[in-house]
Amino acid sequence: MGVKPTASRREPHDAAEAAREVVELLEILWERGREAASPGPVSPSQLRVMYILDRDEGINLRTLGEVMGATSSSVSRLCDRLQALGYVRRTPSPVSRRELELKLTSRGRSHLYELRALREESLLAVISAMPPAARHALVEGLEGFRETVGESDLLHPQTRDVTQSA
Repeated sequence: MGVKPTASRREPHDAAEAAREVVELLEILWERGREAASPGPVSPSQLRVMYILDRDEGINLRTLGEVMGATSSSVSRLCDRLQALGYVRRTPSPVSRRELELKLTSRGRSHLYELRALREESLLAVISAMPPAARHALVEGLEGFRETVGESDLLHPQTRDVTQSA
């Protein structure tokens, strides 16, 4: 006979399942936004590079690779494609002549701005239809989630150590 999990032990699992379902719906909305905003094909990995550069402008390939959990050669190819689209530029590092810094171009920033605006518009349509109490609970839950992820350094575990020592 199986033991029924207590409500407090089951609650994180229920929340994780609900979050997974929402993420799957968001992926659909995100893809629609990406298709509408993109003049050329920008892969999810390239978009991830752009998000990281928007947050941590001026990092080098090695650091970007560490943040992404990818090899420098893979990250370099992603940046080559983004540079060909005019979204990323490489500039000499003021710290080391052997390193290049990665930065978004104004075209890259514009692309992200447009993409985020389209995605936010899609979210606003759904969230506006929610009852006020549900919207408040959503905001409260998302703020707690964002704070927890930020405190755990899950999104960019190496960035602080590497950039501070550079």
